[in-house]
Amino acid sequence: MTDPIATTRLPNGLTVVSERMDRVETVSFGAYVASGTRNELASENGVSHFLEHMAFKGTERRSAVQIAEEIENVGGHINAYTAREQTAYYVKLLKEDLALGADIIGDILTHSTFVPEELERERGVILQEIGQANDTPDDIIFDHFQETAFPDQAMGRPTLGTEALIRDMKRDTLTGYMRQHYTTGNVVIAAAGNLRHEDVVELARSHFGDLPTELVGQTDPGRYLGGEFREEKDLEQVHVVLGFPSVGYRDPDYYPVLLLSTLLGGGMSSRLFQEIREKRGLVYSIYAFNSPFNDGGLFGIYAGTGEDEAKELVPVTLEELRKVQRSSGPEAVRQVELDRARAQLKSSLLMSLESTGSRCEQLARQLQIFGRIIPTAETVARIEAVTLDDIRRAASRMFAGRPTLTALGPVTHIPSLADVTERLAA
Repeated sequence: MTDPIATTRLPNGLTVVSERMDRVETVSFGAYVASGTRNELASENGVSHFLEHMAFKGTERRSAVQIAEEIENVGGHINAYTAREQTAYYVKLLKEDLALGADIIGDILTHSTFVPEELERERGVILQEIGQANDTPDDIIFDHFQETAFPDQAMGRPTLGTEALIRDMKRDTLTGYMRQHYTTGNVVIAAAGNLRHEDVVELARSHFGDLPTELVGQTDPGRYLGGEFREEKDLEQVHVVLGFPSVGYRDPDYYPVLLLSTLLGGGMSSRLFQEIREKRGLVYSIYAFNSPFNDGGLFGIYAGTGEDEAKELVPVTLEELRKVQRSSGPEAVRQVELDRARAQLKSSLLMSLESTGSRCEQLARQLQIFGRIIPTAETVARIEAVTLDDIRRAASRMFAGRPTLTALGPVTHIPSLADVTERLAA
């Protein structure tokens, strides 16, 4: 039986990867650019996201309306997103329409026109998006968190950019950034679904031949510093994010940290949810997360609570962080908790394999991060190999770092960073 996953590197340096899924009737196809917010200069912050918007606003062969209509005429979907280390453009269609999807994605990446009228119109849309984010406290708090953890560097800047920079951003900034970063060595073409790899390779060769081939310079390493941000606002709730420096994708503790995040605050049975919401009724929402990057990461806990409840929230949360570091006693992490977190992580992974879109993205990301496709069995084995000692070691490593504390709303009862640090060290 032939391997359903195949990879080809074209003479121009473009990498093409696909996975055949014979039992589905659809295909997902995307161009994944290894460039995002952390690749931007301070003066061009927001350009990656602006580019993502402008890609759908017309090419030499299609207007913005035609791009939308051609995809929707066949019942397909087209979308894009911008992240800190990646920008992605993708379609999902019926299997017989793969050629159309590849044509459109190739067209918007190689022949977008950036017509001035469309640029001004989309500038207004992005400014509205920034305004909406600023009006959404449980959204904007994460921008404050990122900036406080990584101050005065690309890793800490907002993906959307700032109002001032977006208002002044020139067409040449967009086209120059695209020429520099949307290159064959920086893009992976990925597809998954009911397809033949040879067809995907030929479509990539036909529709992405005009991508530049120059090499892209390396990004500066992220420098986690941590610190404190708080802003008094007239809100019903105080929104809090407490975080620490974490590990990157290739770190040996990547899977222990992922499981730690899950058992600590990854679901209704997690420690934080049970102790802080179910037993004490202090919050409506609380969860933990781990955000890995190529060279590090962020471990964080988000909670939204009332002004009076805030006084109890942080001390109780910090006590939970101390408990998961204990090697013995009734409050130490138990095997049943680890097994439950392991089951959650494995099921999430295996369920994602049933989606052509998720599989497509995973293929591209694995090639860009690891330089190879990671077999599912290998990932499952790594999850299975994590022990209670690994969890305790990961917890001690995470929570020994300098904290980052951000709070927005009625923040009077949120303790200082110094108090948080002192409690963790006690």
